Amino acid sequence: MNANAQLVVDSTKEQMDKAISHLENEISKIRTGRANPSMLEGIRVDYYGNMTPLSQVANVSSPEARTLMIQPWEKSMLDPIQKAIHAANLGFNPGNNGTAVIINVPALTEDRRKDLVKKAKAEGESAKVGIRKARQEGNEAVKKITKPTLTLDETKEAEAKIQELTDSYITKVDKHLEQKEKEIMTV
Repeated sequence: MNANAQLVVDSTKEQMDKAISHLENEISKIRTGRANPSMLEGIRVDYYGNMTPLSQVANVSSPEARTLMIQPWEKSMLDPIQKAIHAANLGFNPGNNGTAVIINVPALTEDRRKDLVKKAKAEGESAKVGIRKARQEGNEAVKKITKPTLTLDETKEAEAKIQELTDSYITKVDKHLEQKEKEIMTV
């Protein structure tokens, strides 16, 4: 394959990799019934006037399947952490024992599980849209370099390679969604 066409294919592959990593990041935030420190990833705490990520002011762990424990490095941070968790509106009711904030993660109802599966599928669909957009941009880039440097056969070969990438990445998205759905629906 022509070097210019290979550059386009490689750049398209990079865009598709980004769509997959974004999907993995987003579906990791979706609850599965088990307590996971990543559930609190987006929370920011008021730390002496600065909004700081929770992970930078405390240690977040999951000592049991349905419990999250947040141990702040300064005891004065207990109240701001609790307020930040309430403000995040995650459906958690944090309590503290004087040294740590403890969250008991409630069990998921069947309806809530179905809603979470829908949310995961929506994330999957947006990843597929991103992959298809990368394919479209790749094909357009190949067509732009066709006349000056590529033959018709080289153009067809590059477009076929981009379509192969698209198909394999769509399959990856489906596998991620299938795995996440299984995790969510397991009681």
